[in-house]
Amino acid sequence: MVRAKAVTSEPLEFEEPIRILLHEIEDLMRDPQTKKRTKAVGELRKRLETVTSEVYANLTAWQRVQVARHPARPNTLDYVSRLFSNFTELHGDRTFGDDHAVVCGLADYRGESIVVVGHQKGGGDTKEKIFRNFGYAKPEGYRKAIRVMKFAEKFSRPIIVMVATPAAYPGIESEERGVAQAIAYNLREMAQLAVPILVVITGEGGSGGALGLAIGDRILMQEYAIYSVIPPEGCAAILWRDANQKAAAAEALKISAKQLLEFGVIDEIVPEPKGAAHADPTAAAEILNEYLGPEFDKLIRGDPEARLDNRYEKFRRMGNFGLEGLDDVESGLTAEDR
Repeated sequence: MVRAKAVTSEPLEFEEPIRILLHEIEDLMRDPQTKKRTKAVGELRKRLETVTSEVYANLTAWQRVQVARHPARPNTLDYVSRLFSNFTELHGDRTFGDDHAVVCGLADYRGESIVVVGHQKGGGDTKEKIFRNFGYAKPEGYRKAIRVMKFAEKFSRPIIVMVATPAAYPGIESEERGVAQAIAYNLREMAQLAVPILVVITGEGGSGGALGLAIGDRILMQEYAIYSVIPPEGCAAILWRDANQKAAAAEALKISAKQLLEFGVIDEIVPEPKGAAHADPTAAAEILNEYLGPEFDKLIRGDPEARLDNRYEKFRRMGNFGLEGLDDVESGLTAEDR
């Protein structure tokens, strides 16, 4: 079993009221146990629950970005160890090499043999982050992913994908090895895979780097994850030539799960525990399982041809805001045209 390293959760700036209450509780717990201490701790914990709910109910778009990027936020391997059994990791793209920012493997889930694919940012120390390239996948990562997905298709294994990446790696060597082509190839091939594909946006879904693994029949998104065509800093640099306008860019990009559900980009929002997934990864996994399981059961029992048609139509509908006549054009397409 491959396991991710545990990470100590450090408070974000806007979590300061939560941090203060936690420290007060810790200080009280050092005192001898008395009825007075027990009562005081109980009152502080109730207050902590209220304050946490208030803080997370009023997050700005930029604060949501910070939560999605939190170093202690669970990665793919954190969920693999909590949700699946008999996980065996598969390596390499059979063309260039292995990419540790993308993990793929075989596993069992709800009595079914499946394939798991996901980004891995590296939530441990700096050495672990460097090993995972901070979640920036390279061409070989996308090629490894589609190789394993085609293996899944060959052996009729459903696919579960977990997406959490800032973007595809933009370095020179990544461009030289064809990162854009690798992502485009994945989009085409994933749209045609005959097996069920269930995608979960678990953290920062950044740009084409996220989309390159996110073509599926159902797209779930955790409550405090984000999903966007470009990171806020890049958007601000383009629109205002000032990366410091990142908060305004985050608002303009409409990156929250609620907004994306309204746009039809995702299908369902997965709630997170109080204080978000980084505050309690085990509870986050349990909640995810409550939503993932029924979706998984429904998909594997569905008609394969209808599933492929629905997948195609799902992504064709995205972005057609008020484009009249598109349905008429679509109705004239044959399966070969598609």
